[in-house]
Amino acid sequence: MTSTYTATVTTSGDRDCHVERIFDAPRARVWAAYTEPELIAQWWGRGNLVDVVTWEFRVGGHWRFVEHHDSTSDGFEGRFREIVPEERLVNSFEWDGMPTHASLDAVDFVDLGDGRTKIVVESLFLTAEDRDGMLGSGMEEGMNASYAALDALLARTA
Repeated sequence: MTSTYTATVTTSGDRDCHVERIFDAPRARVWAAYTEPELIAQWWGRGNLVDVVTWEFRVGGHWRFVEHHDSTSDGFEGRFREIVPEERLVNSFEWDGMPTHASLDAVDFVDLGDGRTKIVVESLFLTAEDRDGMLGSGMEEGMNASYAALDALLARTA
């Protein structure tokens, strides 16, 4: 299945990044894909092998993923700040490729009422340089590849 959707990435201030993406699946299934480790491992790393190293799904809990690709790996981690089941997930996010340059990411899960779900992601970086560095790292391309893998997962589990 090939999705007709891509993530739109915009900025309005000097430290923020806004992302929107629609999925052809009900909100409960998209939420599960974001919060169940066995599902996360199937889409989060652009479809590459992902190890969910740590998953403490509670406010204050730590998460860490390692994506394996092209004979190398990349680590990502953060802590959960807010969890509202099927509605909102807020966590810090740090990529090993830019250590100590964390962002705070809020994901809202919007039920479109027709079997589709829109996610709205607001990322706030510590500095404009951090935001620009993340955007320049290939973030949008990687995000769209991961979302395409999520489309495929959602289609398989329909």
